[in-house]
Amino acid sequence: MSGSDDKPRGSLFDAIRDRRRVVSSDVSDVVPRGLSIAAAYSWRILFVAAAIGLAVWLVIELKLLVIPLLVAILVTALLWPAFTWMLRSRVPRWLAIVISVVGTLAIVTGLMWLAVWQITLQWDSVQASTVAALDQFRQYLIDGPLHLTEEQIDGMLDQGVSFLQQQADLLWNGALALGSTVGHIATGIVLSLFILLCLLADGAGVWRWALRLFPRRARPAADGAGHAGFITVVNYARTQLLVATIDAIGIGIGAFFLGVPLAIPIAVLVFLGAFVPIVGAVVTGAVAVFLALVYNGPWIALWMLVVVLAVQQIEGHILQPLLMGSAVKVHPLAIVLVVAGGTLIAGIPGALFAVPLAAFVNVVAIYVGQRAWETGESPRGDMIWSTVPRPRRRTT
Repeated sequence: MSGSDDKPRGSLFDAIRDRRRVVSSDVSDVVPRGLSIAAAYSWRILFVAAAIGLAVWLVIELKLLVIPLLVAILVTALLWPAFTWMLRSRVPRWLAIVISVVGTLAIVTGLMWLAVWQITLQWDSVQASTVAALDQFRQYLIDGPLHLTEEQIDGMLDQGVSFLQQQADLLWNGALALGSTVGHIATGIVLSLFILLCLLADGAGVWRWALRLFPRRARPAADGAGHAGFITVVNYARTQLLVATIDAIGIGIGAFFLGVPLAIPIAVLVFLGAFVPIVGAVVTGAVAVFLALVYNGPWIALWMLVVVLAVQQIEGHILQPLLMGSAVKVHPLAIVLVVAGGTLIAGIPGALFAVPLAAFVNVVAIYVGQRAWETGESPRGDMIWSTVPRPRRRTT
């Protein structure tokens, strides 16, 4: 009895499966092949976009951890050539770490102190020049094409003061938020220093631990791609440091000989801005020209513009191709778009890390696409951490 009951039930299921196959076959015959292929690509692209969006969201949510990590990696890449040179020169690792970290802190602190010292030294003259520039601007509003009156200008100033008074609570809240931000920055600096020390002291161990997060079969590819990407970041950081130094010296000397005040702070600003390719040079150059216009007049500002453009042309057409070569194969248009996107997503940190991240991803994609790890050829050993051995090419 039970066997007779099972047979009709099985026949029913078989009929349903056959019917589904027929319907699927009919649908496949009706839908054009191109549309089927496009649909297959579409849902895969949607899944990839969702995964990327989730990753970006996690990075933004964990920015207090991600930013110090990226800063430490970038500083490690910046110090890596000098650090490995000291190790090859038989300097003890602990002493090389101390020299690298303390030297970096001393240089950064010295630049900041020098900028603040010159601002303090020239504060009286800068203040007088600012007042004179404001008076000239006020007179221009009266005598210029706008033909504003004293009463109109005073009225706009009164409205501005009233607006600030009405926003006193907002400003107070902003001050509290600034205090919180300062605390976050201090915590991030300490965390970055700790990560930097760990990377310099035991970078190989950190990398081997990171490789364990990948499946065993994917570890050779991940290892080779990570090494290739790190070499790219090292070359990028080294080149940007040299370019930033040359830009700062050139524009700073130009501002000094033209009599523009705050020449040293301008040079420091140019040095820091050079680490944001293209966009940083434009912004810091505009600041230098604006200061020359305010404090020295239009002719000095014009000469300051000539100096800025000359330095940037030398950088773009001589220094970058000569020093960078093919190390970071990112088109200038892609750089601008990446910096703009990074700024929109994460502000100043996004602008700072956008290009090295893009270069890293670009090199990793090329490495994986070419299946370069199967050849057994490793990147330059003196620029990377020694990790798991590479697989050799099979002869059978």
